[in-house]
Amino acid sequence: MDAKRYRIGELCKLTGLTARTIRYYDGLGLLKTKEKTRGGQRIYSDSDLVYIRRIMELKALSFSLDEIRRIIVLGGDDSSGEKRRAVLLESYQKKLDGARRRRDAIEREMGELEWHIAQLEKADGSFKDCPGRLCAECGFKSNCSFRRDD
Repeated sequence: MDAKRYRIGELCKLTGLTARTIRYYDGLGLLKTKEKTRGGQRIYSDSDLVYIRRIMELKALSFSLDEIRRIIVLGGDDSSGEKRRAVLLESYQKKLDGARRRRDAIEREMGELEWHIAQLEKADGSFKDCPGRLCAECGFKSNCSFRRDD
């Protein structure tokens, strides 16, 4: 069975990308097909569709187009796919480590916000008073910049 061939408009409908984006990816060398009609229009293959979907998947995981290009270029001398697998594995691990660091930073920020909310909810009397007088009963006192060691 012959592989399906697509004009750019069909590829746009299948991927949700604009023609400009597909042409940009093509210009970066991310697509393989070089076939053109007599009128000079590009004809894309099933392989291009797979690459575009892979690009979209990697972009959704915060890969830059340069990182994606390096992975795709490896395919030229990687008949087993082992080099790309190893690079992807390492890249995914780095992305996961970065995501964990961002999550930890967000959790620290959330803890800080919870502390401030708790302090504001507990405040009795004038809001202008230093909350340090509540330190004895505060569950967040280790974080408090107003802490008194009385």
